[in-house]
Amino acid sequence: MEWLDTPCPSPDAGAIIAARLRQSQLTKPPGALGDLETLAIRLAGLQRRERPAIDKVQISVFAADHGVAEEGVSAFPQAVTAQMVQNFLTGGAAISVLAGELDATLEVVDVGVKTTLSHPQLISQRAGDGTANSALEAAMGHAQMHLALQAGADAAARARSASADLFIGGEMGIANTTAATALYCALLDTPIDEITGAGTGLDGAGMAHKVTVIRRILNQHRHHFPDPLETLRCVGGFEIAALTGAYLRAAQLGMPVLVDGFISTAAALVAVRLQPALADWLLLSHLSAEQGHSFAVAEFKHPPLLDLGMRLGEGSGAAVAVPLLRLACALHNNMATFAEAAVAGKLP
Repeated sequence: MEWLDTPCPSPDAGAIIAARLRQSQLTKPPGALGDLETLAIRLAGLQRRERPAIDKVQISVFAADHGVAEEGVSAFPQAVTAQMVQNFLTGGAAISVLAGELDATLEVVDVGVKTTLSHPQLISQRAGDGTANSALEAAMGHAQMHLALQAGADAAARARSASADLFIGGEMGIANTTAATALYCALLDTPIDEITGAGTGLDGAGMAHKVTVIRRILNQHRHHFPDPLETLRCVGGFEIAALTGAYLRAAQLGMPVLVDGFISTAAALVAVRLQPALADWLLLSHLSAEQGHSFAVAEFKHPPLLDLGMRLGEGSGAAVAVPLLRLACALHNNMATFAEAAVAGKLP
């Protein structure tokens, strides 16, 4: 796991300067395209070229089960994790549809689904048959966590080998909002009832029970919270660890990351605590409707691109934001300059 300590490179200052200069010469008032200009300039620095592009996108969805589901913290049974993996692979899930519309590469990685799955397109890098119940013991052993982190790193490496311009990580795992909420509480030191949301659709009584279970998780593992990796190991999940590894490795390999919602941002938060320089490589796609997400996104340099009331996961919110990035690049690359269009510039 030596790659965990490999530093994330800095964005290319020369490309940023060149992109900013180009923006100043395009046929529009300075700043008229708002955040679309900022996006294009950021991407130029990350891709180390004056004219960035988001042509090739890889979406890796990591799936795993959670032992804490035994505590009744989800409105859906644990069997849904495996059923949804099959749905991803047969093209019926939201992320499957979105990937098709975007002409993006979609892969599904089993990092610990409780039910044994078999499909020719499923990538199997299992760290176990679901995590342990974090309300009673550490969710993962050290070896298991490293296997899950490596699964994410391998996905990022595949994306880089395929010359992807952008990496998106998705997740599936019944009860993973409980794991993510525990991570937020531990890393942000935020009150449980302000972070905890309905997840898959809990009612008031279900929410109260979920808060009680998360309080038990935090009390059980509180002594580990100064260490981000130990916090991940004790209260997280295999798919959250895989996302953490994927984000770190993608940045180390020089590939921008578009982060999805509540669960994915929990992984991003762990990863940034491990390597603060990673923050430059993360674009937050949307503000999740899941209660508590706003506390997490406030920790990052840039706000989410969209707020559509989404809370599905799978990488779906990130996929929806891809056309925005593509349009930002198209405007930056294809608009004429004042000189090219023979349009008079701003008066001195």
